[in-house]
Amino acid sequence: MRRVLILGGTAEARALAAELSGGSSGGSSGGGVHVVSSLAGRVSNPRLPVGEVREGGFGGADGLAAWLAAERIDALVDATHPFAARMTASAAEASARTGVPLLVLRRPGWREGPGDAWQRVPSLPAAAARLSEAATRPGDGPARALLPEVAAQPSGGPARSFLPGTAVRRGGGPVRVFLTTGRRSLPVFTGLAGVWLLARSVDPPEPPLPDHVHVLLDRGPYTVEGERALIREHRLDVLVTKDSGGPMTTAKLVAARELGLPVIMVDRPPLPAGVRLAETAAEAAAWARG
Repeated sequence: MRRVLILGGTAEARALAAELSGGSSGGSSGGGVHVVSSLAGRVSNPRLPVGEVREGGFGGADGLAAWLAAERIDALVDATHPFAARMTASAAEASARTGVPLLVLRRPGWREGPGDAWQRVPSLPAAAARLSEAATRPGDGPARALLPEVAAQPSGGPARSFLPGTAVRRGGGPVRVFLTTGRRSLPVFTGLAGVWLLARSVDPPEPPLPDHVHVLLDRGPYTVEGERALIREHRLDVLVTKDSGGPMTTAKLVAARELGLPVIMVDRPPLPAGVRLAETAAEAAAWARG
């Protein structure tokens, strides 16, 4: 029987496990495939896939390579989060060492559409630097400071340096940021003067934390109505998020568009060279079956 290891923790990983297990709710084998899903164990009470599950890390590329050999794995699918760059690098190295073929399963990233006011940055530190610049730059509002090119519409429409329907700072006070980049990213945003953060995460973050932060513990999926209300309640000026893709957390982007909120979008890290990519569970399942 063909043995497949899924490095999981995402909706796509769960969908792939179900597909390979024949859609069953408890078995780990289907269509001549035995599936093992591996979870890093960094989230409390994770949503579990069907079939066999192991929790905890492997110990880097060395440990993963040893596990692949010991368990006689025939195919490896990295379906971790698009920003789990270290795990993806370990998977690529372990695959090269053992000869176990590797496929990376990644949902497509988000794309800017009409009415959006995004600024893409290459990393979390770059996003923090952009916020620091906005907080210290003189101007009439955070939207103009962050995205001066959208202050006036090409069509000659009204300026968007203030956000209609929200109590946005006008000249004074900190830049109020909706931060949805994950609890492990918070240390990157320490030491920012003139910035207040509403940081949303599934689990409580660990120190060090920024001085001016309110942590909101919540788990998606979210609604546009709820995100819109959250932005208004906290008088938020800008959304900072990672290009995670997928439908579970797109509501914040729709709410930002509707309210004219600028978005700082952190780009995904690049994949290792030569790695094969799939964007759907069905495509990955066809590959994994051989």
